[in-house]
Amino acid sequence: MSDPDLKIASVTTTIIDVPLIRPHKFATTTAEAQPILLVAVTTEGGVTGYGEGVVPGGPWWGGESVETMQQIVDRYIGPYIIGRGVDEISGVMVDIERIVANARFAKAAVDVAMHDAWGRALGVPVASLLGGAFRTGVDVRWALGAAPLEEIVEEVTHKREQRLNYSFKLKMGALDPAVDTERVVKIVEAFGGEVGFSIDVNARWDRFTALRHVPQLVDGGVELIEQPTPADQLDVLAEINRRVSAPVMADESVQTPHDAYEVAKLGAADVVALKTTKCGGLQRSKQVVAVAKAAGLRCHGATSIEGPIGTAASVHFACAEPGIDYGTELFGPQLFAVELLQKPLDYSEGQVHLPEGPGLGVELDMDVVKKYARS
Repeated sequence: MSDPDLKIASVTTTIIDVPLIRPHKFATTTAEAQPILLVAVTTEGGVTGYGEGVVPGGPWWGGESVETMQQIVDRYIGPYIIGRGVDEISGVMVDIERIVANARFAKAAVDVAMHDAWGRALGVPVASLLGGAFRTGVDVRWALGAAPLEEIVEEVTHKREQRLNYSFKLKMGALDPAVDTERVVKIVEAFGGEVGFSIDVNARWDRFTALRHVPQLVDGGVELIEQPTPADQLDVLAEINRRVSAPVMADESVQTPHDAYEVAKLGAADVVALKTTKCGGLQRSKQVVAVAKAAGLRCHGATSIEGPIGTAASVHFACAEPGIDYGTELFGPQLFAVELLQKPLDYSEGQVHLPEGPGLGVELDMDVVKKYARS
């Protein structure tokens, strides 16, 4: 039985729309602000933990949006878990599966909020609840928009000079494939091999297009190919992986432990993009990493453009999980035009550093939250 003070007294949600420093272009949409569902879990002992429901750019990615997540949490998950202990995360997440199918982004928000509340109540970091931190920071790859060459060169140069990021990702899939490929190769060539670049097509190319242009990208110096083809076409992804020398990373194709197993079985990728959001939270993410690690796959700490709460959760996870062994792209808060925390996350020397303190180790600036909250 849980301590009475650890029992959940309330679950509340707030949608905030956070402006970005520049438009962030995905394969099918462009975001100028990031909507975030903020989930607050408060215990009978008066401790509140926070989690985020965040999807990259809207429902085009996985079918969820902040609006659908809010309904799921407010009407189904929240009332169901009232009275349960925040230290019963495994049991709660198993039980939730019986009343809500899929909805992993919404479930991740609840999972993280419970971890945060539990850690705060015990006075220990979330990383300690996950086995303990074995490192204090992780490398961060920065994502670039579909800007002209001169602007991209300026942005990369600035990031390197400020010692914020040393490797970079280029989004593809929105332009004509030939034009897009030429653009990326020119960007890579502009740095003469001194900067590492990956690309992400967000599963928007068909087999013919991918087989034509992915080898050109690899020959042009791209060091990592992320999800060029549709998520369910693992045989095509495996064919591409066999044909190119650069590692292929599966993102949309891996959202569950079984997905990781199928990718490994078919040799469809060398690396898995591990998003704690798309996996359904920290507990389920551990299962995905375990399968990938057993199969010899690397794991990259990926992002759904989370705010500082979701990012802090992923940093705690990555610092406590040796299976995250191919760097991260946990840059979300760097893309925001406003600061949501009383003390910002520490981005320096190419890394994001583990926050100190109980729970997630971060404190929201509630005045800023209220300013950008939807009425």
